[in-house]
Amino acid sequence: MWAKRGIHYLHKLNAANVPASLIENGQKRVIDASLTLIRERAKLKGELVRALGGAVASTSLLGVPLGHNSSFLQGPAFAPPRIREAIWCGSTNSTTEEGKELNDPRVLTDVGDVPVQEIRDCGVDDDRLMNIISDSVKLVMEEDPLRPLVLGGDHSISFPVVRAVSEKLGGPVDVLHLDAHPDIYHAFEGNKYSHASSFARIMEGGYARRLLQVGIRSITSEGREQGKKFGVEQYEMRTFSRDRHLLENLKLGEGVKGVYISLDIDCLDPAFAPGVSHIEPGGLSFRDVLNILHNLQADVVAADVVEFNPQRDTVDGMTAMVAAKLLTVPHLFTSFLYFVYQSGLGEKEESDLLSSRHKCDAFPTFLALKIQAGLLLGT
Repeated sequence: MWAKRGIHYLHKLNAANVPASLIENGQKRVIDASLTLIRERAKLKGELVRALGGAVASTSLLGVPLGHNSSFLQGPAFAPPRIREAIWCGSTNSTTEEGKELNDPRVLTDVGDVPVQEIRDCGVDDDRLMNIISDSVKLVMEEDPLRPLVLGGDHSISFPVVRAVSEKLGGPVDVLHLDAHPDIYHAFEGNKYSHASSFARIMEGGYARRLLQVGIRSITSEGREQGKKFGVEQYEMRTFSRDRHLLENLKLGEGVKGVYISLDIDCLDPAFAPGVSHIEPGGLSFRDVLNILHNLQADVVAADVVEFNPQRDTVDGMTAMVAAKLLTVPHLFTSFLYFVYQSGLGEKEESDLLSSRHKCDAFPTFLALKIQAGLLLGT
């Protein structure tokens, strides 16, 4: 379960009879430093959004580059930076279909990544890693009005994220889960944190009241039995034409703390998104997904986009663009954002605040160059 480098590192320390307390103290320092960086970035972005004023909610990207719980390929660990690149690439603009400007922090901020590999390289196991991911999500949620949109990573990350959201809000949420697979095995291949078991952990923990799974087309008898056990509402692609009207007019979240959306890229037919580890023909079209999200009546408190595998994408990054586009549709990005621009700031003051947020952001090199060239306004 540990990174290969982490295992090698620990074996060398054990062979040298290094005290366990030394390793434990070192791990604690790495974990504390990792959480401190996320805390301070979230605090900075939260302060900026509050200073600008007028945002009831502001989406905040949090990357979780975790791929080792994938049962087949581990490429999803490389997804977060590729999605960010696609959001800001030169082939599109920074305005959503609903007219929201992504370069406004009242619409979008970015608090960076949980340094998953660096933490695992220190020998931290998955029990602690899941807690670190949960703690990271809570740090973002502490900075009202930021709401976390988590970039995976494989689907195992949904468990610690939903857990954090539920614990932070003080109760269960409704979950809308779009996927080719139900991901509800008790412990796939003996791994309770497998990407194929995340929703079993969520339901066992009582973190979700309702779980709706849409786009299912690869499901075993255990998947069906687990679904019945937890009262999951499973909508399979073989009946999608019959279920379409219902799914395009969902109303969720009444009586609970809000709605969480988990979007596995393989919910889409591979004709639209080939860059996934598990290719399952016969999926949703891109506009099918958009229609479901556009029409959803809900207070979306958090979301994730997972299982994009850049190592299987087309040369021109088609699936990365699809993932980026999904981030900008209502409810996954900006439809739960309601703006009343009453900040009281002058035009120059507001412009200065908007531009100042670049000074503390770490970007991929090509993004930094674009900013220097004046071609990009935000992260």
